[in-house]
Amino acid sequence: MFKKFLRKRLHIGGPGTVPQVDVLKYCGTWYEIAAIPSKQQRGCAKTKAEYTLDLATGRVLVRNSCRRNGREASIRATAAPVEGSGNAKLIVTFFRWIKADYWVIGLAEDYSWALVSNPAGSRCWMLSRTPYMDEALYRQLLDELRLKGIDTAKLVKTAQG
Repeated sequence: MFKKFLRKRLHIGGPGTVPQVDVLKYCGTWYEIAAIPSKQQRGCAKTKAEYTLDLATGRVLVRNSCRRNGREASIRATAAPVEGSGNAKLIVTFFRWIKADYWVIGLAEDYSWALVSNPAGSRCWMLSRTPYMDEALYRQLLDELRLKGIDTAKLVKTAQG
């Protein structure tokens, strides 16, 4: 119990983001390797996110999809960077009025993987440009998430098959 209290106190400001995200490099397809799943994600496999920059507005168009019960399910949203965050903090808007914080808390130099969370660390996604990730890299990223105060015991690997 004391350990949990300390972890929460140490990460009271959130898990901390990367200093800068190049939105153009970040755009494209990301495959979910693991996540702290939401109710909406239950039963999903082959989950991926596709990001496209809208040059006219500076916003990112988002399409999240997965396979559920043999069919594709998807949802669209828009993401806008938080001023002064180096594009590492985004506000994602679903259905024009549901807003969620999306913080890039880890990012490969070559943009081959990303770690994303909300400020509380209660939501988390491990993303890759490919549907599969090397197990050694996966374990390394789990360690990085733990250092940022994310409860990795809640993380569930995403089925890709």
